[in-house]
Amino acid sequence: MDSRIWESVDHLVAWLDEQSTQSPREERLLRLLKLSEEVGEVGAAVIGATGQNPRKGVTHSWEDVQHELCDVVFTALVALRTLTPDAARVFADRLVYVEQRTAASRRPADGERKTAEETP
Repeated sequence: MDSRIWESVDHLVAWLDEQSTQSPREERLLRLLKLSEEVGEVGAAVIGATGQNPRKGVTHSWEDVQHELCDVVFTALVALRTLTPDAARVFADRLVYVEQRTAASRRPADGERKTAEETP
């Protein structure tokens, strides 16, 4: 992951820490709960983009949904960094784990075809 992202996360966490009126324990819990709020905003944007509320109609765009998803990612990274100063390593290690876990189910990239000998 781009080091600029982690620098931004560190700045956000420092700024939030400076502004906090909560104990460190409460602040940690509230940052985790903030994820639920952000995920709810994704849901609201999807409902708005599809016009699923007949009273309101279409109130959001798919670009709004993209922005809300980014907010979820930012919030999750801030929450992770709040839990550990080594958030970048934890994230990188987890990414490796997920890549390894899903490697067997990945399809070959375009242009990469299994030969008859490789096909079970």
